[in-house]
Amino acid sequence: MADMDTGGFQERYYSSADGLTLYARDYQPEGAATAGRLPVICLPGLTRNTRDFHPLALLLCQDKAGPRRVIALDSRGRGNSAWDENKGNYNLAVETGDIIAACAAFGIERAIFIGTSRGGLILHLIAATRPDLLEAVILNDIGPAIEARGLALIRDYLNSGRKPADWKEAADILQETHGASFIALAGEDWCEMTLALYRDVGGRPVADFDPAIAEALRSIDFSQPLPDLWAQFESLSRSPLMLIRGEHSPLLSPEIASEMARRHSGLILHAAEGQGHAPLLHLGNIPAAIRAFLAGCR
Repeated sequence: MADMDTGGFQERYYSSADGLTLYARDYQPEGAATAGRLPVICLPGLTRNTRDFHPLALLLCQDKAGPRRVIALDSRGRGNSAWDENKGNYNLAVETGDIIAACAAFGIERAIFIGTSRGGLILHLIAATRPDLLEAVILNDIGPAIEARGLALIRDYLNSGRKPADWKEAADILQETHGASFIALAGEDWCEMTLALYRDVGGRPVADFDPAIAEALRSIDFSQPLPDLWAQFESLSRSPLMLIRGEHSPLLSPEIASEMARRHSGLILHAAEGQGHAPLLHLGNIPAAIRAFLAGCR
């Protein structure tokens, strides 16, 4: 089982504009191995954290052909970042500001960004407000429009109230909930996903995010059309763009992926076979596809 918590990175902390302490993992190749290549910044999904990117970050940081510095960020209220007393601050605009603050804190003037799910929505806003930061973008199973059915599934799963008594039960719950859409995963993969999603509290797994983030999904009125970010997506036309879509994703439909490709003529579409929302980026042929995309970037 991969160790998600030790080795290969430096723990970093920085402050948001409103004074919240936020966390990052900084994977830096030794010496001058990056040879001027721009860093990769990884933004996780709604309730996910830096551990999602640990296997991929090691692969990219240690890539003999073109190693890159990789920085993975915990959004406020997730992972090792502080929880916000003002629960209304768990929104895309505030979290976009947090990413911009991270770039300033770490001296990043331009980078390649990978955004999983909510992280990809944030990248839409960065493209519209700070396009100078974006050298290239990889969107992991997210686009400017999402399927209400998929978001409702996430709402119901996160608010199910099931709390595993031990680590085996946590892995069993994940496999029971997501197994039908993640047929590419083996037993060890479910254990790794468990380590990424939960933190150890007195020997028991506890979901590693502020429950208020999941609770906020209950207020969505699914009888009304969900807002979209097509206007912001147009700003991504300035950047090389790769879209990874889970073969069984309920959140990003094939139709939306096709429309994204129509509007961004240079978009590279990669199917994550046997995976749902959101694909694990270190499995199958996804790392090779990401390496190939990065090879064309500064």
